[in-house]
Amino acid sequence: MTVTAVPGARSWRRAADDLVGGWGQRQLWGHLGWQDIRQRYRRSLLGPIWITISMAVTAVALGILYAGLFGNELSVQLPYILVGFIVWGFISGCISEGSEVFIANEGLIKHLPSPLSVHVYRLVWRQVLFFAHNLAVYAVMLIIFPQQLSWTSLTAFPAFLLLTLNGAWAALLLGMATTRFRDLTPITQSIVQLMFFLTPIVWIYEDLVNSPNPAIAERARLVEFNPFLHFIEIIRQPMLGQDQQIRHWIIVLAITVVGWAVTLVVLRRYRARISYWV
Repeated sequence: MTVTAVPGARSWRRAADDLVGGWGQRQLWGHLGWQDIRQRYRRSLLGPIWITISMAVTAVALGILYAGLFGNELSVQLPYILVGFIVWGFISGCISEGSEVFIANEGLIKHLPSPLSVHVYRLVWRQVLFFAHNLAVYAVMLIIFPQQLSWTSLTAFPAFLLLTLNGAWAALLLGMATTRFRDLTPITQSIVQLMFFLTPIVWIYEDLVNSPNPAIAERARLVEFNPFLHFIEIIRQPMLGQDQQIRHWIIVLAITVVGWAVTLVVLRRYRARISYWV
C-alpha cells in the first residue's frame, strides 16, 4: 500500500493542534480512563480497591524483609518502600502501557476521528487514578508511622505535576516508536523491570552512599545517573517529611524540557503515519 503524503501533515501547527484538541476532549478520555479501571475489576467484590490491597501487601512484605536484611527500623524502611512503590507504579505504568498506547487502540484510531493525544491523556489519567487509589495506603501509613511533615511537604503536588508531564511525553514518544518498530515493546517492558532493581525503591540510597566501605559508597553514587532516582525523590522526600535536594528538581526539569522537545519533533514528523502503522 502506498502512503500518499498529505500537504501540511508535517507542520508544527498540526502537532500542536493534536495536543490541544486532545486536551479539549477531557470528557471523553476522562470517562474512558475511569471505564478502563471498572472494566478491569468487573465482577470483583472489592473492585478497584484490589489495586491498593495488592500494592500494600507487596510493600509491607518487602519492608519487613529489607528491614531485616539492612538492619533498619521498620518505621524507616517500610514508609520508604511504600512511597517508592506508589511513585514507581505511576512511572512504570506510563512507560509500559505507553509502549502499547496506539497499538492497543488500533480500532479507535482507525474508526474514531479524534486526536492521537486523546489515547495518551486517557492512559495518563488512568495512572493518576491508580496513584490516587494507592494514596489510601499512604494515609494509613501516616497513622501507624507518623512522619514529620511540614509546609514544604506541599511541594509533592508540583512534583506530581512534573511526573504527569513526563509520563505524557514518554507515553507519546514510546507509543509512536513502538507502533513503527513492534520489537521495542517487549524490550521497553524488560528495561522497566530491570530499572526497578537499579532504582532505590526497596533499598535506601543514603545508607549505601554513607557506607563505611568506600567501594560500596563509590558504586552507590553511580545511581545519580539513573533518571528515575530523581523523579522518585522529588515526591518521596516531601511525602516523608525529609529535606529536599535541589539537584533532583533541576535534573527533572531538564529532562521535562528535553523530553517534550524531542517528542514534539517526532510528533510533527510522524503523527500522520500512526494510523497506517497500527
